[in-house]
Amino acid sequence: MNSQAARSERVFDFWYGHTSPVRSLQSVSSNGRAIDGHAEPIRFGTGDVGLLAAKRSFVLASDLDVVPVEAMSVFSAVGSTTAQLGDGADFAHIGGHVLLDQASGRLLADVLPPWIHVPAASRQAKAFRWLLDQLVEERASELPGVQLASAQLAQLLFIQILRAHLSTSAPMPAGWLRALADTRIAPALRLMHGDPARAWHLDELARACAMSRTTFALRFRTTAGVAPLTYLTEWRMRLAERALREDNRPMAVLAQTLGYSSESAFSNAFKRVTGSSPKAYRNAMLVSSEGS
Repeated sequence: MNSQAARSERVFDFWYGHTSPVRSLQSVSSNGRAIDGHAEPIRFGTGDVGLLAAKRSFVLASDLDVVPVEAMSVFSAVGSTTAQLGDGADFAHIGGHVLLDQASGRLLADVLPPWIHVPAASRQAKAFRWLLDQLVEERASELPGVQLASAQLAQLLFIQILRAHLSTSAPMPAGWLRALADTRIAPALRLMHGDPARAWHLDELARACAMSRTTFALRFRTTAGVAPLTYLTEWRMRLAERALREDNRPMAVLAQTLGYSSESAFSNAFKRVTGSSPKAYRNAMLVSSEGS
């Protein structure tokens, strides 16, 4: 079950306890630590949903005394995305992954814990069940458009997991994800995201949030980790990176769409934020694409 963007490189795995409770989800990483930073197994029950946002190996078992089997060998042996181990029916689980391009995936992974666990008793459980039931039906139907429908459902599931994390987690460190969850500065973010080419002024953004200039600037920096206009510049560069990966617009045209009066001004800003020139970045992405 894939949700794939162009030149996807960052993987986020999700899991769902579908029938009887799994006694534990035990992580076994290269350094022996559990995925959540604790040595104890994680109980993963019926209806629970989890997101693995870091590259970790783990053991999923109803009994940790059972010798684990490498998952890749299980699925390779049956030549299918569905496999059964043993002849019992202790539990079933549904797993999949969402692939994001390297830049977007890195930004997200930097602000997420390695493991997000959403219990079946959470407020979002109903939405999870509906999405996963639809996903199972799609994969079983083999109807036209199944790949596209499955990808869209996986994307929705991914978003729901992130929403659940934002609504239940402890205060996050300053960053863009915390900023998105802050309703006080949300109007300013919507303005900048909606019209990144505009030369926004601090006064305008503060008024949109019904704050004084000083209060807004302080809250924004505390929440996002950067000043509002620095955030705007970084947002423009994220958009520029995507455009340079995905289309062949002339640099001058791209510069104008992002609010820069000249190609050189855009190039200087891009290099200051990313460390490379737009041309070098585009060429590197082209080479990477041809080699994949």
